[in-house]
Amino acid sequence: MLEALKEKVLKANLDLVKNKLVLFTWGNVSEIDRASGLVVIKPSGVSYDEMKAEDMVVVDLEGKVVEGNLRPSSDTPTHIEFYKAFPNVGGVTHTHSTFATAWAQAGRDIPFYGTTHADYFYGDIPCARSLTQAEIEGEYEKNTGLVIIERFQRDKLNPIEVPGVLIKSHGVFAFGKDADGSVYNATVIEEVAKMAYLTEQINPSAPRADKFMMEKHYQRKHGKNAYYGQKK
Repeated sequence: MLEALKEKVLKANLDLVKNKLVLFTWGNVSEIDRASGLVVIKPSGVSYDEMKAEDMVVVDLEGKVVEGNLRPSSDTPTHIEFYKAFPNVGGVTHTHSTFATAWAQAGRDIPFYGTTHADYFYGDIPCARSLTQAEIEGEYEKNTGLVIIERFQRDKLNPIEVPGVLIKSHGVFAFGKDADGSVYNATVIEEVAKMAYLTEQINPSAPRADKFMMEKHYQRKHGKNAYYGQKK
């Protein structure tokens, strides 16, 4: 079942290691097959060195295992909430990458300081609030997703324009049209987080870059009249 997608999700998970976004088993990637409503996700706690395509777990949108001998990632309920809330999201990545997680632990949005940021994110990278004790002691992973969705709904954020988020005291979730796209955006978040940290070290009073610069750089790459790159 979904054999090609399992291979794709395996490669996306291995790219977390290649891109230096994870240590040990600190991350996971999934992709949804919208036609069937099934999600392929990394198994829980399995070393990247040992993972094979047949280890990937297939679950439905209720979190029930449809195929696989291993338990799915403990973050599966979080991924599922995103797929339910964001129809345009096809892949989700979760990491605890160093610089982005430092911003999450500080409870801060990553400010827009320059064009690298604007090439991928239309505005600050948001940090969702901490979960309450009741939310943590209840359906923790599901509530993690709901808290992030709450922030997107509150600020009317589009997960295509802002394809990633931090969550207070936790880490990073990135979105994409597929698994590969979500890993790409998680990699960008880590680099932008590092740049923002260094910017504030060099100049603690550094202002955000001008909004018109953000508009130009985002739209030239993603807008209806985009001209970055080659015609497809």
